[in-house]
This record gives sequence, structure tokens and C-alpha cells, in this order.
Amino acid sequence: MQTRIQGTVMPVLEVQLDPNDSVFAESGELSWMTASIQMTTHTQMGGGGGLMGMFKRAVGGGSFFMTEYRAVQRPGEVAFATKVPGHIVPVPVSPSNEYLVHRHGFLCATPQVTLGVGFQQSLGAGIFGGDGFLLQKIGGNGTAWLELSGELIQKNLAPGETLRVHPGHVGAFQASVGFQITTVPGIKNAIFGGDGIFLAALTGPGTVWLQTLPISRLAHQIAEYLPSSGGGGRAASVGMGGGLLGGIVGSMLNGNDN
Repeated sequence: MQTRIQGTVMPVLEVQLDPNDSVFAESGELSWMTASIQMTTHTQMGGGGGLMGMFKRAVGGGSFFMTEYRAVQRPGEVAFATKVPGHIVPVPVSPSNEYLVHRHGFLCATPQVTLGVGFQQSLGAGIFGGDGFLLQKIGGNGTAWLELSGELIQKNLAPGETLRVHPGHVGAFQASVGFQITTVPGIKNAIFGGDGIFLAALTGPGTVWLQTLPISRLAHQIAEYLPSSGGGGRAASVGMGGGLLGGIVGSMLNGNDN
């Protein structure tokens, strides 16, 4: 198997497969492939089939079904392109070298790589669309390719060194890195600070990959220009912002009542 990453702003991963070699990805990730590639969609890849394997993938932000791309009889090529401007990062995976990746960060992998839930926490009403914060765990053996949005910043944290990051900028990190969600103290910081009320604390040792373009921030910027039943772009954006602020304040007040 040989691979190459082409492009700059919107890169694509091209995988050259020898006969009987294969890779897998979530359904719908394919960009193009040659005639010798056979597609098979099932639940067996990414950590096994059955209800438990499907449940782990789904809870981690993945899909129930995976698609396997296998070269049959002769060599072939399959390609996967990024969905937004960003980078494709190959990482070696082993039981001693696992990773946690943002919920949309998995692109594809070799057959023995597994996917599961690595971290899940609700961050209150209005945050990340009400879905909370999810990280996928990538384990097993082989190679995985990650899709990170925007520019890519790599940090190598020493033992005990802590980096505080807006959760949306967390792209991926080695499982040896400690991770927890912390709150910004003070209601003024929470409402008027402009950085939200939650930060991710990552503590070494290990490598962290930060992405400069969180998907949630990109979606918010695009929403400003989308028409809505209540009116045009910027007015809709103001309404969205008001709803977000109301959700944050409401979640705070509910928390104080407990």
C-alpha cells in the first residue's frame, strides 16, 4: 500500500492498493476510485460488528455503517478529499499509541484500526448545537488518516505541562495526554469575555494537534448569510446570538439552583 496527499487548501488522500489490500471509511466519504476497487458496506469494520460495536462508533460521533474499499485481482486507487479547508494527517496506531480526535476528524484507516467513544460531556444549552462535546477514540493496529480543519498547529507537551484551549480548536491528541473540560470563573468572563465559558485543559506528556477553523465557528459564520423564514442573514444571526446567550444564561441559572 502506498499513499500520497495532494493539494493545499482542500487536500485529498490517494491510496494505492495492491491486490487484496483494503482501507475503510464512513459511508459517503469516497471521492473517486478505479474500476478494480470493490466497495462493501457493513458493520464489521472499525471495531467489529454487533450492537456494541455499532453503538460505540455512533456514540463517538461516527456512523453505524462503514465502507470497505478493497483492490480485487489487480492494483487500484481510492481517494478521500477533505470536506472543508484543512489538512490530512496520517498517524500510526498501536495499543501503546492511541488517539482522541474531534467528532468529525476520522477520514479513513487500515482494516485493524478501531473506533469508539473517547470523551463525552454536555456543555449546556446552546453550546455545539446542544449536542455536547464528543471525541472519538482511535485504537487497534495500523494507520489512520485524520481530517483537521483550517491551519494545523502541533504542540508537544512535556510531562505536567498544561495547555488551555477553546474546545472547538482541539483537533486530535495522543491518548497519553490528560484531558478535561474546565469553566471560566466569573459571570462577566462567561457572558462578555467573547471566548465562551468552557475551555479544554490538555496536560502532557504527548502531542496535540490544534485546528484553527472549528466546524462550529465556520457554520456560525455561514449562517449569517443564509435566508430564514424570519428574515435575512444578519437579522437571523442576531436572533441566533440572542438564543445562544439565553441558553448559556439559562444553563448557568439552572446550575445555581441545584
